[in-house]
Formats: sequence, C-alpha cells, structure tokens
Amino acid sequence: MDKNPLFDLKGKTAVITGSSRGIGKAIAVRMAEYGAKVMISSRKIDACNQVVDEIKALGGEAYAEECNISSKDALQNLCDVSYKKLGKVDILVLNAASNPYYGPLAKISDEAFDKVMNNNVKSNLWLSNMIIPKMAEAGGGKVIVISSIAGITGSDVLGAYSISKTADLGLVRSLAVEWGPKNINVNALLPGIIKTNFARALWENPEILGNVEKNAPLRRIGIPDEVAGAAILLASDSGAFITGQTIVMDGGVTISGTA
Repeated sequence: MDKNPLFDLKGKTAVITGSSRGIGKAIAVRMAEYGAKVMISSRKIDACNQVVDEIKALGGEAYAEECNISSKDALQNLCDVSYKKLGKVDILVLNAASNPYYGPLAKISDEAFDKVMNNNVKSNLWLSNMIIPKMAEAGGGKVIVISSIAGITGSDVLGAYSISKTADLGLVRSLAVEWGPKNINVNALLPGIIKTNFARALWENPEILGNVEKNAPLRRIGIPDEVAGAAILLASDSGAFITGQTIVMDGGVTISGTA
C-alpha cells in the first residue's frame, strides 16, 4: 500500500549526520522507506556502509560518507559529496553529538566543555551554513536538529551537554527566522531517554530507569523509531507550516516532573 501522501518523501533527498546507529539510523531508514534518497554519515564508514546495505535491501537508495563533525573540512566534504551523489539536499538532519564528560560543571575541564559545545552546537551551525543557502537557491528545504530534553531541564551531571542542547534551540529559532522567507523550515526534536548506545549510561542505571517506569505518564523509555516518526512529519508536507519549534518526545517525563 502506498504511503500517505502527506508523509511522502519520494523525490526528496536527505543528509543525516550520526546516522550509523541509534536515532540517526532510525531516521535514515524511515526516510528511505518513505521514498527519500539518503546520505549516511558518521565517523565509522564501515558502520555507515552497513546501514546503506540495509536500506538497499529494503528497496531504498542510500550512500555513505565518513564524517567527523568536529572538523569543518570534514563537514564541507560531506556537503560536497552529498550534492555530488544526491544532486540536491532537501532535508538536513543534524543528529550527531557527543558528551565526553559526566559530572558536575564545577569540575569540567575547558577541553571537555569546548568539545561538547563545538560538536553539539558549532558543527550544526557550520553544516547549516554550508547547506541551507543551497537549499534556498533550489526553492526551500527542511532542517531538523536533534536536541534533547536536557536542553529544557537542568542536570547536576550532564550540565555541559544540557547547555549545548539549549544552545541548539536558540540556533533553531534564529535559523527559522533568518531562512523562513526562503521557504526553509527549521525545527528541533527533543527526545527523552531513548534506548540507544549513546544513552546507555542512563537507561542501564536502575535508579534512573526505575524512576521513569514508575513515574513518567507512559511508564517507559522510548525507542529510536519513535523519534523517526516525528522526523518524517517535519521532513514531509505534513510539517510544511511548522518552523522554529521544539517537539518534546519523552513519554511525559518533563510535564510530570519526573526528569
């Protein structure tokens, strides 16, 4: 059965950073399922190629390019290769991020703080500035930043990560205002605890997991595919009138005070 035309991505192309596993992979696979040609990227090209093979096995079209988001040159290469392979970029998903430090802000090193901010904020600005102008020239596009509920809450052990994800929300709003007149939609998705390797330290912590399962309205953590669904919404015609917004997907953690 054909997909609902409101969510159809046939003829569209997408670049997804950090898409060799977890949330990024789920988004890439689903976008390909809905018809988009996708560019898979992460630091590990072998893992990227595995995702490409999975997508092709499902009848989709995908390409892979190694990219370390901490390098502006690597991001420029990703941009160049994406346009060469895909012909255009209609959808940009800024998912890749890092968190090298777990502990109080009082003890974080300058090096660790700079790494968090550079990888989680500056890299998103860099790639946006490389791709969005080209999107505008082509008539428009969609940008989706994967932030986190850490961006709207505080933390005594994930403070630097929280700061970076808050900054991403400011980036989203500013880009939405700047590029809206050129038919560019820019939005953020804010997942709570999702069962990925990136969040393993959280969902493998019995106290944290138990708190969510006992007190969050939906009584569970999320899975990557549940984030992918919202990404399809924002990337498709269904999300055409949504821009500058933050969509929280956390099973009700933040509204219930569980976080």
